[in-house]
Amino acid sequence: MGGYIRLGNLEVYRISVELSRKGWKIYSQMNWERKRIIGDQFIRAVDSIGANVAEGYGRFHYLDKIKFYYNARASLLEAKHWVLLLKEREIISQEIFQDLIQGLNNLHQKLNVFIRSSRH
Repeated sequence: MGGYIRLGNLEVYRISVELSRKGWKIYSQMNWERKRIIGDQFIRAVDSIGANVAEGYGRFHYLDKIKFYYNARASLLEAKHWVLLLKEREIISQEIFQDLIQGLNNLHQKLNVFIRSSRH
């Protein structure tokens, strides 16, 4: 299995899983009302990033792969939206906001490179 990289060793996947862990920590501390209003959408968007990377990675044809990687990028942008609203609504601190946005921006850059490298 020469050049095969396991999903768990894929950097974009590992980063997305770490962001999901951070997102879950925030979500699990919300009361039921906040979860219903904003938390459910936030955690779905964050979790969807890694789920789409995983699904794309399991596809055979590069066009199938890239479709899911684009979905991952769209979920990443949605997650940025929810993180901004969490901060504006004072659900998370400035420090947590900065940590999440920095992680999402880092992943965004790496995901773009990963998508470009998958086009063959």
